Amino acid sequence: MWQSHKLKILKSKFSSSIKAKKLLHFSHNDEQIEKVTNVMEKGGYVYIITNKNNTVLYTGVTSDLSKRIAEHKETIYKKSFTTKYNLDKLVYFEHFNLIIFAIEREKQIKAGTRKKKLDLINSLNPEWKDLFEDIIHW
Repeated sequence: MWQSHKLKILKSKFSSSIKAKKLLHFSHNDEQIEKVTNVMEKGGYVYIITNKNNTVLYTGVTSDLSKRIAEHKETIYKKSFTTKYNLDKLVYFEHFNLIIFAIEREKQIKAGTRKKKLDLINSLNPEWKDLFEDIIHW
């Protein structure tokens, strides 16, 4: 009884996210529900990185921005797109209180044109400075 009530509350809270709805739909016990809730309630970031010549863009999402950008800089994932194209310069990011909103924003940015991404970066970082130094000690 309590479990179904808790599920109803969570489903209404995260109703804007299809992914959240699916996760909650397949959660069958309190431990699974708690795990899904913790992930969704954790804040998140959407970010754009580029290479030293600013020719290739990558949009990503993470719950730990400084850690994720450090992973890009250290080329942890050797066969990844970001390693292949030497993308390690953080030029744009946004923070969200819920990770699901960061995921939705990532999809929105990825669906946009290159020009829209350039305009977004230029609106907040016209010099295309590597913002990693600003966030490294978070």
